[in-house]
Amino acid sequence: MASYNTSDFRKGLKIQIDGDPYLMIECNFVKPGKGQALYKCRMKNLLRGTTLERTYKSGDSLDAADVTEIEAQYLYRQGDKWVFMDTANYEQYELDANQVDEAWKYLKDGMLCQMMLFNNTPISLTPPNHVVLKIEYCEPAVRGNTATGVTKPVKVETGAEILCPAFIEMGDVIKVDTRTGEYVERVKE
Repeated sequence: MASYNTSDFRKGLKIQIDGDPYLMIECNFVKPGKGQALYKCRMKNLLRGTTLERTYKSGDSLDAADVTEIEAQYLYRQGDKWVFMDTANYEQYELDANQVDEAWKYLKDGMLCQMMLFNNTPISLTPPNHVVLKIEYCEPAVRGNTATGVTKPVKVETGAEILCPAFIEMGDVIKVDTRTGEYVERVKE
């Protein structure tokens, strides 16, 4: 298994500690006036989402995590499982609600997503940054309510509720930012 020396430590590095994959989210180099250089690192557990802070001396090393990212196509939902297919080798993966997390709000049949695998087992899913969704239901706009910043909840085709401007009507198609869950713009069909 590959390993990283302290000189390779940087933000975004995927490492393995005690058998779990971690993502290095912060790494600060500290050189005291006397003694060895230190690397203060903050890491996020990719399985549990917890954070860990450790300090390493120069010359220490950490194992590389067997983490790969693949492009996967969303196929369908079966009960509390979501089924995806690897676009490279057509292998299918089932993800549960914890692995899909908030991404279910934006998943449409045939959509391409990024999936992270640890030892060939899916651990997380990232939908595209922007998705286009159709409004299934919303309350009608109140006549004369044209003040800027007025929002209302709407239900989109995936079943999720999103806050949109008051002028949005049923049947409209909107673009949503999946990173924040916010309305971006109305899309012309």
